[in-house]
Amino acid sequence: MGSSAVQITCVAIGVLGLVGAIVCCVVPRWKVSSFTGSNIVIAQSSQEGLWMTCVVQSTGQQQCKKYESLLVLSSDLQAARAMTIISCMLSGLSLLILFCGADFTTCIQNEDAKPKISLVAGVGLLLAGLLAIIPVSWSAHIVVRDFNNPLVPASQKRELGACIFVGWAAGVLLLLAGGLLCCFSRPNSGSGGTAKYYSNGASAPNKNYV
Repeated sequence: MGSSAVQITCVAIGVLGLVGAIVCCVVPRWKVSSFTGSNIVIAQSSQEGLWMTCVVQSTGQQQCKKYESLLVLSSDLQAARAMTIISCMLSGLSLLILFCGADFTTCIQNEDAKPKISLVAGVGLLLAGLLAIIPVSWSAHIVVRDFNNPLVPASQKRELGACIFVGWAAGVLLLLAGGLLCCFSRPNSGSGGTAKYYSNGASAPNKNYV
C-alpha cells in the first residue's frame, strides 16, 4: 500500500496538473501571430484558442469572438476540445477517488480496498495526462508544419502559444502523479491479513486469531 506521504504528493501534483489542463482549455492562447518575413504589421496580433479567437491591439485593447460553428473548425481543434474536456473531468474524478482511497483519509474503513481504489485513481490520472498531451502536441505539429511551409502566406503563419507549453506541463504532471500511484498503491498479495500478525519473517506456529 502506498504511504501517506506519496499519496499527498500525488494529490498536490495532480491538482497542479488539473489547474494547468483547465487553463489550457479556457485561455485562447494556442496559436498566436507570427511576425516573420514580410509580415511586419505589429499594430495588432491574433490569438486563437479552443473556443474563441482574439485580436489584441497595440494599445492593449482586446476583442474576442467565439467560433460560430463547430463544423467550421479544423480537425485538430475539434479533437482538442473533446480530449481537453475529458482530461479535466477525468483528472478531477481521479483526484476525488484518490481522496476516498488514500491512507490519510477515513472515507473508507476497509484497509484492503484502499490500495485498489488508489490504483484506479492512478490509472485515471495516467489517462488524463495522455489526453492532455495529445491535443497540444497535435496542434504544435500543425503550427510548425505550416510555419515551415513556403506555400503558406506569412500573414497566415502562426507560432506556438503559451497554452501549448502549459498543456505539456499539465500532461507531464498528471502522468507523474498517476505513475507514482500505480507504483506505490499495488494491492496486497497473499492470504489477506494473516501475515500482518507476525512482526518478523520467522515462521510461527499455527494459531487461530480471533
